[in-house]
This record gives sequence, structure tokens and C-alpha cells, in this order.
Amino acid sequence: MFVIPFPVFDPVAVAVGPVEIRWYALAYIAGILAGWWYVRRLARAAALWGDRPRPDIGQVDDAVTWVTLGVIIGGRLGFVLFYAPAYYAENPLEALMVWRGGMAFHGGLLGVICAILLFARFRGASALALFDLLAAAVPLGLFFGRIANFINGELWGRVTTVPWAMVFPGAGPEPRHPSQLYQAGLEGLALFVILAIAVRMGALRRPGFALGLFGAGYGVARIIGEIFRQPDAQIGLIGGVFTMGMILSLPMVLFGGAMIIWSLRRPPA
Repeated sequence: MFVIPFPVFDPVAVAVGPVEIRWYALAYIAGILAGWWYVRRLARAAALWGDRPRPDIGQVDDAVTWVTLGVIIGGRLGFVLFYAPAYYAENPLEALMVWRGGMAFHGGLLGVICAILLFARFRGASALALFDLLAAAVPLGLFFGRIANFINGELWGRVTTVPWAMVFPGAGPEPRHPSQLYQAGLEGLALFVILAIAVRMGALRRPGFALGLFGAGYGVARIIGEIFRQPDAQIGLIGGVFTMGMILSLPMVLFGGAMIIWSLRRPPA
């Protein structure tokens, strides 16, 4: 059977003496910087908003710090609580060792939600407008994050016989789906393009529409990706069918759909 050999990457991108900079860290930095640039561009484009109040550039710049903290703290806590609570209950200090890996998107999402709500309260900004802006940019970060997963040879797919199957180091001799690339394409590129088209067609004139479209779009993309991704070893299949990622994504689909309906029932700005 034809199998593509996995191109083994060094997880360390740059090393200067004892200081190591890993590809995973660079992916987070790239995602934040690309998202920041894109959000600033959308915030400046008055024509996209109609007469709807929008965040100014100062608010956008200040919110980036809050969002970054929300991603890191929420992402780590989400992994600890959703995917390995028993392990970290026995090894609580390791929950602080972010450099060892282990981040959960849904935890990071909850962290960002809390960060934006607090920021909007203290700065007098519109939380919904900020959420709509972030929704349009988040897929950029998801793309870089999934590429980093592929480089690290982690979160591999299920065993398969497709011609593009790969044998991942640490996953045994069986060929597997490169599910990290599937998710980078679905959650990252495809969702970014869909949201970009929606924004150009007036999504930002309807409060909550971009947020709802991201929630529903990510939820569907993640559920599809989970079909090909190997379930987490410490959890397995819940009920013999569902992965934890599927279960956590279903509420996003429902919430996103409800937000889209609510937004469309309101007159656009």
C-alpha cells in the first residue's frame, strides 16, 4: 500500500543556548499578529459597518492583550478540565507547565469570551461588535495552530487506507489520516474565506451575524474533522460514537444558528 512518509520536523524552530523557540509558540504568535492586522483593517473600513457603532483602533489594540491572555489561560484550563482532569488532579503543578503542550480550543474560546466581556465593561466598548470582529479573524489563528500540530506530529488521524495516509512517529506503524491538515483547511482556510465573503456582503452591519456564522461554522467543521481524528487516548469514544471535541462543538452549532436567526430578524445598520 502506498503511504506518504511523515516529514519529521524538529519541534524547536530556533535555539540560542538554553533558550528554545518552538514552532507551536511561533504559530500562536503568527495567529495573534495576523488576526490583529486583519481586525484593525476591518475596524477601519467604515463602509462595512454602515451606521453601526464600531470599535476604534485604540480599543482594538488594547483588546489584543486581553484576548491573548484569554487564549492562553482559557486554553490551558480547558485542556486540564476537559481532557485530562484525573491526571492533573494527581499532578496539579504540571497544569502550569504550558511549555509541555496541551491546549484546548473550547477552553481558549471561553477564556476569550470572558476577556472581551470584562474589557467591554471596563472600557465602555460594544462587546458584540468586538465579538463580530474577532469571529472574522479567529480562523487565521486556527490555521496556524493546526499546522503547528502537524509539524509536532501530534493529534494525528485514525487508521486509514487512503493514498495520502501517513505514518506518524509515536502513533505506531499503521498509516493514518493527516487530520491536522484537514482541520487546518476546514477550521482555518475555508471558514476564513466564508467569513470574509460574508463581511464583504454586509455581515458587520448585522450585530451578531459574524459571531453566529463563526460559531456554527466552526462547530460543523470541528465535528467533521473529528470523524477523521484519532480520539484522545485518555477519553476514547463517549458512548462508543462521539469524541469530546464533537460534544463540545455541538453547543457552538446550536448557539451559532440561534445568533444567525436573531441577527437576520433585526434590520441591518
